[in-house]
Amino acid sequence: MIELRDTVLDNGLPLVQLAMPGTRAVTLLVAFDAGARTERPEENGMAHFLEHLVFKGGEKYATYRDVNETAERLGAQLNAYTSHDVVAFHVTCRAEAVMDAADLLTDFVAKARVDGDELERERGVVIQEINRSDDAPASVASKLLDRAAFGDHPLGRAVLGPAEHLESFSREAILAFRERRWAPARGGAFVAGDLSSVDAGRLGELFGRFPARIEQDGVEPAPDFERRILVTERETNQSHLRLHWRTPIDPTDLSQRAALGVYATLLGGSMGSRLFDEIREQRGLCYAIRSASYAHADASSLEVASGLDSSKCEEAYTRIREIVADLAENGPCEEEIERARAYAAGATVLALEGTNAVARRAASQKVTFGEITSPEEAIGALDGVTSDEVREVARGVAGAPTVACVGPHAVEDFE
Repeated sequence: MIELRDTVLDNGLPLVQLAMPGTRAVTLLVAFDAGARTERPEENGMAHFLEHLVFKGGEKYATYRDVNETAERLGAQLNAYTSHDVVAFHVTCRAEAVMDAADLLTDFVAKARVDGDELERERGVVIQEINRSDDAPASVASKLLDRAAFGDHPLGRAVLGPAEHLESFSREAILAFRERRWAPARGGAFVAGDLSSVDAGRLGELFGRFPARIEQDGVEPAPDFERRILVTERETNQSHLRLHWRTPIDPTDLSQRAALGVYATLLGGSMGSRLFDEIREQRGLCYAIRSASYAHADASSLEVASGLDSSKCEEAYTRIREIVADLAENGPCEEEIERARAYAAGATVLALEGTNAVARRAASQKVTFGEITSPEEAIGALDGVTSDEVREVARGVAGAPTVACVGPHAVEDFE
């Protein structure tokens, strides 16, 4: 059982502690509602670029070398990530090093200098990251699906942004974005794992390094569903196909998200799922196929992704649509619902064995949905999903999906 304790610091930053028995590790993570969704059009890519620049040094640990070498001396692992919804920085270490790790994390993140010389050097690094992403067909397909699903809305833009934006970002603009979006009240600090060496008072002081900032308005609401078909033509032997259905659930409702998760599992989330069984095992159309549910604060979706023999892509697309339509009309059977529910709950238990996963999940829930729930509540929600709830979700996943594809195809192939 994970014990959850939460407080709010004087600067407005929520501090969430998740005590996990049976581990010797601890993860500290700080996150903000400052992902790509919060960017203005001309800022696209700035949230991710700022994530990189933060690692170049703070006040006490003034250079990237100070940051990296201190982490190594602590036996700690540093990393960060940016999504459409969240930017987060985290460190995982042995429990005995937790306070020194907290000192390191809060210094270089809260006191990040965003040095001008380092900015110029890192600009080229991130452009290389963008180029690498653009060279990978699977990555191109995923970005293409975002654009197909959400159009010109910020959710439809690539988190990395275009290279030409990276070339134009000034230090002043980046600092202005941080001032506008890194409000402590719209973020959170999370500590998960063995908390036996945590000094609660000192921990609050360290996370108090983040300056109080005025909360800005929210984000642009997600657009209504509009079907689009986007194809990037490439002469490849394998096509990368992505499909998106908007779902009618309330994404802020944990039980409804759980029901969508069970449906996604029985459709294509396991080796016993309908898509894996028929598209791969019976028809041999692909090596890998999966479905997954996704939820932003105001929009939820079901997505199917597959890498297919290009000559079989259209056949697979047609059959995937038929399977989804059959589930919408006739519903899944009781036995596959039971299997999917058990598999989804079991997969969640396994995924949340690590301190990093627990901290990341807590950050996502708090920043995206404004809720603080324990892993036990998430697992309990999956265990509690009823067959009627899954069938209700299935009825809502109907009609022609949004399509993104990279391969030797044309838009007409998916109409």
